[in-house]
Amino acid sequence: MNRLWNTDTTWLNTAQYGIPPTTAHHALTQATHDWHTATGDPHHWNQATETTRTHFAELLHAPTDDITLGASTAQLVGTIAASLPDGAHVLLPQGEFTSTTFPFHAHADRGITVHTAPLHALADHITPTTHLVAYSPVQSNNGTLAPTDDILTAARTHHTLVLADATQAAGWLPLDATRFDALVCSAYKWLMAPRGLALAYLSPHLRTRLRPTNAGPMADAHPATAFYRDHFTPSPTARAFDLSPNWLAATAAAPALRTLLDHGIDHIHTHNTRLADRFRAHLGQPPAHSAITTVDHPGALATLHDAGIIATERDGHTRLAFHLYNTDNDADRAAKALTR
Repeated sequence: MNRLWNTDTTWLNTAQYGIPPTTAHHALTQATHDWHTATGDPHHWNQATETTRTHFAELLHAPTDDITLGASTAQLVGTIAASLPDGAHVLLPQGEFTSTTFPFHAHADRGITVHTAPLHALADHITPTTHLVAYSPVQSNNGTLAPTDDILTAARTHHTLVLADATQAAGWLPLDATRFDALVCSAYKWLMAPRGLALAYLSPHLRTRLRPTNAGPMADAHPATAFYRDHFTPSPTARAFDLSPNWLAATAAAPALRTLLDHGIDHIHTHNTRLADRFRAHLGQPPAHSAITTVDHPGALATLHDAGIIATERDGHTRLAFHLYNTDNDADRAAKALTR
């Protein structure tokens, strides 16, 4: 497994950014070389973009035609927020990552109101007047797993749209995107792609309510002939919401996603959560069944860094994240550094 990665540190920081497998690194290196030497072929880069779309669809058990490619979670959520009717009521968890919340707050002048509730009780706060509920299935700050089944059940009962930000989930947590109205994901974390690429599942039902506010030629039904046309015919698929492709990011994302598919999400889920829970057990913590965990030890971040272990701080805690390239030894070393 580790032949695909070659790191100079023990990287327990995938929740901040993921490490590309060798195949993705080689693809990106070749693409930048071709760009630098004026030998790059946009047709080849466009093919990589479509491969990325197809692989993401397979990873999330969704039809390829329901996948759009953008630049960031906030940009994709922003398209949905801009398409909500005036006066819509939006429900969010308290302390949710702001790429999922700020796009809705930006429409306060249209009467869109944002309400918050504790994550564990979010489903209880969905009412017939809730137009949309948005949340992360895995919380960014501490790895808490959201009660997705409860949220979906309540939302369907009240005909509420559901938007999931899977940036901290897709790539290790088994997900079926078609359970949601929209599922968005920045690709530079668990999908191990460069920053500047995000993907989303947009259900056919939701797309009838969305306005392609960022439309360029790639959003047209016939993009190859849309560069100078005087009218816009939106693609009948989720491609109507595509941005112009990030060629270099997609060139690396395609093999990175292939790596995830080859290993299988069920295997990755078991691997990642087992390592995180192994680490937690060393510290006397119960299993949390998440790939992300936190510790409150004073000076923990600096202690880990001195041992060559990279983590980060979020919300006052030291956050560690385990992915496919991590091992039992990584979990044991991190725990030993903190329990000396």
